[in-house]
Amino acid sequence: MTEPNPSDVALELERLRRSVEVGFAKTDGALALLVQRSDQTDARLADHEQRLDGLERARWPLPSVAALIAVVGLVVSLWQVAVH
Repeated sequence: MTEPNPSDVALELERLRRSVEVGFAKTDGALALLVQRSDQTDARLADHEQRLDGLERARWPLPSVAALIAVVGLVVSLWQVAVH
């Protein structure tokens, strides 16, 4: 078996180091993309929550108004029956 040349070992180590750096850069880029998408999803979720709250607040008087109209209709009906 022959002794490895020190310059060949250094060259291989440099190639390994470069491969590891490229791998870390790709992983870092993928993680940054995931964080960005997560932030966008959080913003969209907050927007949907705000819009849903607005719809719920705008909707609350409808059942009350419907009940009031029903009571008024009942009173008018009873009044008409009582008059005739």
